[in-house]
Amino acid sequence: MKRKFVTNLILLLFLNLLIKPFWIFGIDRTVQNMVGAESYGLYFSLLNFSLLLNILLDLGITNFNNRNIAQNSHLLKKSLTNIVGVKFLLAVVYAVVCLLTAALIGYNKLQLHLLLFLIFNQFLISFTLYLRSNISGLHLFRTDSLLSVLDRSLMIVFCSLLLFTPRLAETFSISWFVYAQTAAYVLTAIITYLTVLHYAGTFRMRLDWHNIRLTLKQSFPYALLILLMAFYNRIDSVLLERLLPGSLGKEQAGIYAQAFRLLDALAMFGALFAGLLLPIFARMIKQGENPSPLVQFAFRLLIVPAILVAVASIFYAQPIMSLLYHEHIELSAPLLGILMTGFTGIATTYIFGTLLTANGSLKQLNQMALAGVVLNVSLNLLLIPQLQALGSAYASLTTQLLTAMAQVVIATRLFQFKVDYLLLLKLLGFVLFCILAAKASLFLNDRLLGFALLLLSGVAYAFLSRLISIKAFVVILKDQTK
Repeated sequence: MKRKFVTNLILLLFLNLLIKPFWIFGIDRTVQNMVGAESYGLYFSLLNFSLLLNILLDLGITNFNNRNIAQNSHLLKKSLTNIVGVKFLLAVVYAVVCLLTAALIGYNKLQLHLLLFLIFNQFLISFTLYLRSNISGLHLFRTDSLLSVLDRSLMIVFCSLLLFTPRLAETFSISWFVYAQTAAYVLTAIITYLTVLHYAGTFRMRLDWHNIRLTLKQSFPYALLILLMAFYNRIDSVLLERLLPGSLGKEQAGIYAQAFRLLDALAMFGALFAGLLLPIFARMIKQGENPSPLVQFAFRLLIVPAILVAVASIFYAQPIMSLLYHEHIELSAPLLGILMTGFTGIATTYIFGTLLTANGSLKQLNQMALAGVVLNVSLNLLLIPQLQALGSAYASLTTQLLTAMAQVVIATRLFQFKVDYLLLLKLLGFVLFCILAAKASLFLNDRLLGFALLLLSGVAYAFLSRLISIKAFVVILKDQTK
């Protein structure tokens, strides 16, 4: 299983490193610089609003289906027959609830117009993710890897035409950005559907209410978990836009988005680990294999770069934000280090939370996530009026670290993992080394050179201290039995 994880992770990382950084920094960042913080902040808060209720589109079906197909691949055609119709019904429910909620909290005509397209986009994303869960459940990871970057690849093409064609760029608005995403998501959904059809063969979509009730009952704990985690991950910008008066809320949401964009970029790569690990963990648990070696291996691979990037972001926040943005740099730079430190918690969640999900430990996860929501909303309500976007960043950091610690404790108890004190000491040493290296790098006049040397020295230390072992990679890749 380690070999399967590593080989497919390499392909997945390669494809995503090829496409997604260009989307985030070449397209998404350019859009914000062109339309301004206030206009982009409006889009960003509406996007996160649509994500908060996104669970109504899925009700945990995708995660449940991924685990189910990984353990029972012969049920693919039956699963498609029962679930595809349900996804369309849930889309109607989601759209109605979103629009009613938006009207109740006072969104204006422009906001509702954009929200309508974002609602449709969320349905397309959800439907595509469900279809892909069948592919990854079958352990067709290479096919899934290609599909995972298809939507962003199409968006890069469409948005590049809009942004870099002089006549089109003159009239570019945030609305065109949303429309381009819609076109890309439609094409991606169609291609993914045809791919699944190739492996499943023809099937008849039907609405069997008995099977619908059974499926929703089984997937409900997954739905609740996704809803709660979406709230404490995404509600910050919505609260900023709603709690602060007038245009200040939109502006602060835009400033928060400048720093959050980098966190979101890293989280995408963390999600790649989770996407690969969920079906692998599920099959290992069913077959009675010990997941501990793979858990520790994957954790090292993700936590080491998370720590290094967090330290680099704290010490080099100002140069990074100056390089990326044209305005509000002084305000957004302090947010970057705070949010990136929180990514160490997110990285831990992607490993241990995925393991607990594969194990079906939803009761414990939902209790943890509910506590996270209460903590995050309480901190936002307390800190936003005083600190604005900075308050939301502190709320996010606190929530991510505490929920990650809770998941480690839960997993350790359920799987009876032994605490690896040597690994903890190595990680502590790595943190201290990165901080000292960062301080030393600041003595260089060239900030770009200092940043590069910090990253290189951190990577070198990780290999020399055997936090990450090249030898282990070679052994895994050569061993066909793993």
